[in-house]
Formats: sequence, structure tokens, C-alpha cells
Amino acid sequence: MQKAIKGLTQFFTKSDVILWLLTISASAYSLLLINSMQRASDYSYMTPQILALILGYIAAVVVTLIDYERISKHWILLMIISLGLLLMVFVFGRNVTGTDDTAWIMLPGGISFQPSELVKVFFIVTFSRHMQLLKENDMLHHLLGVISLVIHMAVPVVLIHMQGDDGTVLIFLFMFIIMAFIGGVQLRYFLIMIVLLAAGIPILWSYFLNEEQKNRFTAIFDIDGNAMKNYGWQQYQGKVSVASGGLSGTGLGNGARVASGIVPEQENDFIFTVAGEELGFIGCVLLVFILLLICVKLAMNAMSARDYLGRMICVGVFAMISVQSIINIGMVLGLLPVVGITLPFFSSGGTSLLSVLISIGLVQSVHYHKDVSDSSQGVLKINKYKYMTPARF
Repeated sequence: MQKAIKGLTQFFTKSDVILWLLTISASAYSLLLINSMQRASDYSYMTPQILALILGYIAAVVVTLIDYERISKHWILLMIISLGLLLMVFVFGRNVTGTDDTAWIMLPGGISFQPSELVKVFFIVTFSRHMQLLKENDMLHHLLGVISLVIHMAVPVVLIHMQGDDGTVLIFLFMFIIMAFIGGVQLRYFLIMIVLLAAGIPILWSYFLNEEQKNRFTAIFDIDGNAMKNYGWQQYQGKVSVASGGLSGTGLGNGARVASGIVPEQENDFIFTVAGEELGFIGCVLLVFILLLICVKLAMNAMSARDYLGRMICVGVFAMISVQSIINIGMVLGLLPVVGITLPFFSSGGTSLLSVLISIGLVQSVHYHKDVSDSSQGVLKINKYKYMTPARF
């Protein structure tokens, strides 16, 4: 018994306790919202969500206890697994209700699994390791090194785009940009990318975006109300629900619009509307504040990491969670087009939640092992790139 207590004490002493508490707070808040909207559907969203929470926290603890450097040494294997998962979708992929893409695999028991969510976590590890190797070999500032990073990003992006899940593609692109910039890729490469992107916008619009995707963009600029009747219906109803809550909301379980299910996917991409209607402006601010504090803690762990690899892993998780949060809330409020992105920690969906919690485990691993000694040298590992500055020109 004393040994178990000692082990738990050591675990929480070496872990980032505040990050754990914030993560648990977000999970509890999510369960309140999902349980409230449950009355609008015959399907039980709570059961898979609780199961995913249990599995996610177990996985997060296990990942915390493993030194992230040991995990990253298997980066080639993780890349192969990622490629295999994405290719499996082309063979076994299915559409699920409320989506317009084929990015899911149905498991026994009617459980749906979205490989791209898990691949995001693997990408954080493999891309961080890739950048570390380039840094150590003085290739991070060379064109060939940067091209190798672009290829690393492009493989999953192209495969996920072919599945029709361009919302996830967007997350990968932002993760790539933020990690590359903070990791030290020179600014001239970003300028080249901006020029190419600007020049390619007409081509993307004309040949790569389908009519529905174009309508989602134009819906946020709708001035005659036509979008409210068709492709802008979900976003319009979402804004109405958020506005109807006023300052303090109608109370959990009392939202008439939540009960009617008038907002499509209110348990998933539009979970923010449940908080807006039933908990009002106060509930929305609290939700955003929790996510903001989580992102702050992720950034703090990046700055205190023992080495470049740990820093980049934390930056990758920060990029994933912060970008997803901004885009999701932005599309619910009508500031950004609807692109089918979940709200981290809050949206229902086992694969998404499991992946987010595993990523938190990676950051906890960086914090947990930041003072690990190098047994081969008998000295404390130092932060080799602690004073590394972001991208230079």
C-alpha cells in the first residue's frame, strides 16, 4: 500500500498537475453538455464518450510514464502505421451520419473509427523527430531539408484530402506551419509558400473545391438570406442558439432548441451551441477560458522542455489543440466557413477524444522526463536548443 501511495505521489509530483486538472475540467464540462443534449436523440452519446474518456486517460498515463525520446525512436514505424491506417480507409472506409467524407472505418459492434485523428498524434511525434534529425545534421536551413519536411507533411495531407476530409487537412497544414516556424525553418521558405499559395488560390477555387465547399465559404458573406435556407442552415441555427442563451443561459437541460435538435451535429462540431444556449455567455467564456489555459500550459511546457525534441512535441500539440479550437468556435459563430472540425475535449466522438488525450500524455511525458539523467554519461541531460530562436530569414 505504501509503495502504491509513493508511486502515485511521485507521478503527480513529476507531472504537470495543473494541466491534468485543466484536462479533467474540460472532460467534466464536456460530459455535462453531452448529457444535456442527449435528450434530443435516441442514440446514447454518453456511453461511448465515457468509454473513450477512460481509455484516453489510461493511454495518457501510460504515455506519460514512457520517455518521449524512446517513443520518437520508433518514428519510422509510426510513419508506416500512419500510412497503413490512411490506406485502409480506401478499402474499408465508410460515411457516417452528418459527414460528407469517407474517412471512417467501422469496427465490430458498430463502433466507428477515424484513422486521421490518430495519425495527427503520430504526425506530431514523427515530424518532431524529423526536425530534430535535420537540426542535428545542420540540414534544417537547407532546401533539401525543407523539401523533406514538406514531403513528410504532404503524404498524409494528400491521402486525407482524397478521403474528402479537408477540415483535417487544414489542421495538418497549420500544424506543419507552426512547428516549422517555431522549429527554426528560415522565413524565406515561408515567404515562398505564401507567394505560391496566393498564386494558387484561383486554381484551388476552380478545380479543387467542389460546389458544396464553395457554398460554405460564401455562406459567411451571405447578405440576402438565401444561405439560411440551404447550405448555411446549420451555421445560422447555431448562431441563433448561442444568441438565445443571453448572459446566463436557460440552464442545463432546459434549452428548447437543444431538445429539438434544430442545430445539426450539436453533439459534435456544434457542441459550443449547447453551452451558448443553456449556459449563456458565462458558459461560453468559461469553455474558452479552459481551452486558453490548456494552450498556455502547453506553451509553458514547450519552453521548459529539456531538449529540442520535447519542445517540438509540445509545440505540435499546442498547434493541434489551439487551431482546432479557433476554427471550430469561429465556424459556429459564423466567422469562418463550416469545415467539419471538432472542438477538442468537448465534442462527442471517441476517436477525436482519445487522440487529444494521448497528445496530452505526450506533453506530460515531456514534463515528467525533463530532468531525466543520461545514464550513459552519468550527467543530467541539458537543453541543447533551449535558447534556439524561431525561424530566421
